[in-house]
Amino acid sequence: MSNLTGCIQGLGLLGPGLTDWSAARAVLNDESPYVALRTVLPLPDILPPAERRRAGRIIKIALAVGAEAVARAQADARTLPTVFTSSGGDGDNCHEICATLASSERLISPTRFHNSVHNAASGYWTIAHGCTAGSTSLCAGDASFAAGLLEALAQLACGAPAVLLLAYDADYPPPLRAKRPIPDVFGVALLLTPADSAARLPRLQLGLSSAPAAIMANAELESLRCSIPAARSLPLLERLAQRRDGTVLLDYLERARLAVEVFA
Repeated sequence: MSNLTGCIQGLGLLGPGLTDWSAARAVLNDESPYVALRTVLPLPDILPPAERRRAGRIIKIALAVGAEAVARAQADARTLPTVFTSSGGDGDNCHEICATLASSERLISPTRFHNSVHNAASGYWTIAHGCTAGSTSLCAGDASFAAGLLEALAQLACGAPAVLLLAYDADYPPPLRAKRPIPDVFGVALLLTPADSAARLPRLQLGLSSAPAAIMANAELESLRCSIPAARSLPLLERLAQRRDGTVLLDYLERARLAVEVFA
């Protein structure tokens, strides 16, 4: 995997007690205390009114973190290939479909149906930004962030000029929550470009390791990392916030972790 490298041009983040990348960076640098407040999702004003009414929480979190990463990089969202990754997609919509199928009516609304596919967030992003570049949607359970990062850097290695990675998860309603107890909404986006040692940007290089995954020293942040799959990105985000070189091991396969070497 030594040829899977890339630079981070822009970063977006939203989660419990982390309102954006600037706020998260202060927490991860121990400049501000971490307070685990519920995630507040912004309205997706960039969407047309009809699509805005149909957008669930998964759509809102993906659009929010993606827009922040693009804005920080001063990039053109219309031209960016994207990789969307989530451990389970829209649990609220899944619950409503299951409840309808268990009722006497059993008629699924077209809105519920088109929001049920795993690439729904990608579709809303395309509508919001007029993006015509290619898009990939992934699901790899708790390893979804690592799988998305691997896919994004693989696309760069195959010649993509830039790739926007968006990883996100949201809590499920009962009774699904009993089987998948995700406590809140969390999303992160990285705008990645080909590695350039001359550029003053954080650079990543991927490998594999059998050593245990990195954990957070802060107990509350470690609880967040363990409880929301997209938050498995936190050890990497911490190193980026602190601008420290080194290798971060992220949850990936049962017998292998994704080793992310950071050149800050």
